[in-house]
Amino acid sequence: MRSVPSCSIRGSGGDASARAALSAASSRLGSAGRSTGGSRMNLKQLEHILRACGSIAGCREIIVIGSQALLASYPDAPDELLRSMEVDCYPLDDPAKADLIDGSIGELSPFHETFGYYAHGIGPETAALPAGWRARVVRLESENTGGTIGLCLSPEDLAVSKLLAGREKDVGFVREMLRAGVVTEAAIRSLATELSPEQGVLLGTKLQICLRRP
Repeated sequence: MRSVPSCSIRGSGGDASARAALSAASSRLGSAGRSTGGSRMNLKQLEHILRACGSIAGCREIIVIGSQALLASYPDAPDELLRSMEVDCYPLDDPAKADLIDGSIGELSPFHETFGYYAHGIGPETAALPAGWRARVVRLESENTGGTIGLCLSPEDLAVSKLLAGREKDVGFVREMLRAGVVTEAAIRSLATELSPEQGVLLGTKLQICLRRP
């Protein structure tokens, strides 16, 4: 595991205690996480979401598996890689609480409307990943995360998950990762041994498409 030093919110299922905790958490968030109106997410905004997720779920470690996981390794990555304003995540110790996160600070929530970015609570099964991905997560913890720790996919695991998803936008994302130098073809190919044979074939096929000129 690598380390990186560094509002009213909708409730879920009518859980009054969760809403109360959420309100208290929001009051602690302050203005540090407010969107500056830019067209990309930045590290402070990711930290803000992690802090909110930890308060909502009551969990210390949050897995980040979407494209914004890249911020933990490359906070100054090109804008093309950080345009998404959502953070795909789930609590490590209690993945079911991803629903609470999604219902509280997800898309179209008051949190989203206030800050311009949001958390997308997902399940561990959402992304296909190499067997050893947990050993490579990049740990993100700072004053801004308020005691919550983000466990963010490494760039190579992120690239593999995108290629296995296989959509045109995912292949394009990995193409941009390669172009920016945040991951290498060799690093991606090295993880094929941690996949099933079928996934390994798919990875190779999608990577070849990715390496072609668009």
